[in-house]
Amino acid sequence: MNRKAITAIVCICCLLTLGCHAEAKVKTGIEVLVSQQFAPLKGKRVGLITNPTGVDSNLRPTIDILHEASGVDLVALYAPEHGVRGNIYAGDKVSNSRDAKTGLPVYSLYGKSRKPTAEMLRGIDVLVYDIQDIGCRSFTYISTMGLAMQAAAEQGIEFMVLDRPNPLGGNRVEGCPVETGYTSFVSQYPIPYIYGLTCGELARLLNGEGMIGAKPCKLTVIEMEGWNRNMDFADTGLPWVAPSPHIPQAISAYYYPMSGIAGELRTLSIGVGYTLPFELFGATWVDADALAERLNALGLEGVAFRPIHYTPFYGAQQGNRLQGVQVHLTDRKAARLTEIQFYVMQEMVALYPSHKPFATAGESSLNMVDKVCGTNKIRQQFTRRYRWDDARPYWEKGVKEFKQKSQSYYIYP
Repeated sequence: MNRKAITAIVCICCLLTLGCHAEAKVKTGIEVLVSQQFAPLKGKRVGLITNPTGVDSNLRPTIDILHEASGVDLVALYAPEHGVRGNIYAGDKVSNSRDAKTGLPVYSLYGKSRKPTAEMLRGIDVLVYDIQDIGCRSFTYISTMGLAMQAAAEQGIEFMVLDRPNPLGGNRVEGCPVETGYTSFVSQYPIPYIYGLTCGELARLLNGEGMIGAKPCKLTVIEMEGWNRNMDFADTGLPWVAPSPHIPQAISAYYYPMSGIAGELRTLSIGVGYTLPFELFGATWVDADALAERLNALGLEGVAFRPIHYTPFYGAQQGNRLQGVQVHLTDRKAARLTEIQFYVMQEMVALYPSHKPFATAGESSLNMVDKVCGTNKIRQQFTRRYRWDDARPYWEKGVKEFKQKSQSYYIYP
């Protein structure tokens, strides 16, 4: 093979490794803002809510872009879960600090306060939000966004969203809206579990529907270019940066809502602590082949189940030899993601009636499941017979109405 051919192969391999982000079809909000020469921020003191996902298509952080931009006065950073540099483990509190690279103060939005205080916002003219979300209600960044919008409204300052793609696309909506009494940081607003909006569109809805309070904020969305509702993240050509340690790839955004509710029980492994987070269901008492056979016999659209044997390296079931199934998404857009975990538990109980996942879970885990579901009705109805058909109608309650309501807040076709 000649040198030119070898060079061509190496170049192709490099592009594949880097995610081909030089060929991005979509311009994110930060890139559009750059193309506008930062005009919406000129003459304003800027605060930035971000994390490692706030980057352009060349992986340059939004922090650096704004900090170095002529005429932009970036004066403070605000840290969600995991911190602005992604150095905080899931669930760990974030402390106020100073950013080592820029010297800017960093105020925690995942510690004593999850909403910016008046003191944190003193002297700020515009609060900018740039975080890649995963399109699922229980992922805490959208709660941070909404509470920050509320604080901005109360303090009379502008709120700006630098929009990014919803990695699940803009058409998928699953799960009932949060009910009164079940509001929490993993279910902050009465929206479905999968809500089918970009963060900019969601901000418009929260503002327009009074979900952040009676007083709306002065909201600006820097819209993307090139994105449409039929795209998932793979279609955008953008590089994926993990928004949390267990969402390492864009496809992980599909698996998170597929297993995350069941994972709150702590009685099953969902692959967190192994190399396939959110893709697995396993336990010490399962026969992998028998479970896979039963699940594949259901004929669920868009998925296939493969027997798997594995041993988690850390977390729940650490060091235990488990058997179960790996879920393969054969048609991502057709699969009903949130239902899969309930079908898995249904078939587990059919095979092993003495191992009911909800029956052996602790009270705090059951409470967390209810918070994540936004209601206790899903747990109550499903566990009567461990049949998903009993709970499905309630899970679908309000979905059609939300889709109709949210259309008036769409930015993208």
